Amino acid sequence: MALAAVRPATLDDVAEIARIQLGTWRLAYAELLPAELLSQMDTQSAEAVWRQALSEGPGLVYVATEGQWTVGFCAILPAPEEEVAAADGALPEDAQHVVQVGTLLVEPRWGRRGHGGRLLGTAAAAYREKGGVRGIAWVPQEDKASLSFYRSAGWDTDGTVRTLDAGGRPLREYRLTGSLELQLRD
Repeated sequence: MALAAVRPATLDDVAEIARIQLGTWRLAYAELLPAELLSQMDTQSAEAVWRQALSEGPGLVYVATEGQWTVGFCAILPAPEEEVAAADGALPEDAQHVVQVGTLLVEPRWGRRGHGGRLLGTAAAAYREKGGVRGIAWVPQEDKASLSFYRSAGWDTDGTVRTLDAGGRPLREYRLTGSLELQLRD
């Protein structure tokens, strides 16, 4: 394998982040999301969102590289209360120390090479240094690859489920949670 690395994203990475997001969603989520919804996603809008995220926060964004190629990215931020709350709205004791993986994507052609683990591990370490203790991620019920990935990191479903309106089609998601002291394994 060529030299693989993870580094903080910069504004110079915006175009590649948007390209990876749109391409990966159109490929990996073609069965989960309506074609009309996927076709409406455009590069300019995606770039604007990532430019704002990198300029204004509040989270951190990392990119994974292999050699000269940008192959994936991860955005992680302090978890909003509504994302970490129990179904009845009660907040866990550690709510102020929970972070949320907003997005973690690796282009499918670069998959199974450790990039996702390096991204999650780097982001988790950054938030551990800021006092974070636990992470959450929302994953579509049908996204077996992502569910397997998070489970390999020691995260698992916590019993909380939500259903989103994905262009008129329900998209059921599980909330996964785990320690920021990651134990990634093959």
